[in-house]
Amino acid sequence: MNKLNEQICEVCRVGAPQVTDEEIAWLKPQVPEWKIVKNDGIKKLTRTYSFANFREAINFTQKVGALAEEQGHHPALLTEWGKVTVTWWTHKIRGLHRNDFIMAAKTDLLI
Repeated sequence: MNKLNEQICEVCRVGAPQVTDEEIAWLKPQVPEWKIVKNDGIKKLTRTYSFANFREAINFTQKVGALAEEQGHHPALLTEWGKVTVTWWTHKIRGLHRNDFIMAAKTDLLI
């Protein structure tokens, strides 16, 4: 099977299955810097990237935005001086889908 960062997001519909604990155990090691958090009962993948200044942070934010548009899957982005926090989850299913792990892996390539 291809690496996560080589895969393309599939269209996700309401009712699509969330990843199972077994799938998470296989997918998570492929994006080791990402954390799984639970906010409002929803599992999400999150990572904070550090930068030397705001300009680098905003440039990275724009790269993530372009990737999100290209793949049709959009994260929550928090851009601050010297850091950007990216959070992936699938809104339609209120949790994690394989797409979120694919996008986390692709986001790591933008550094």
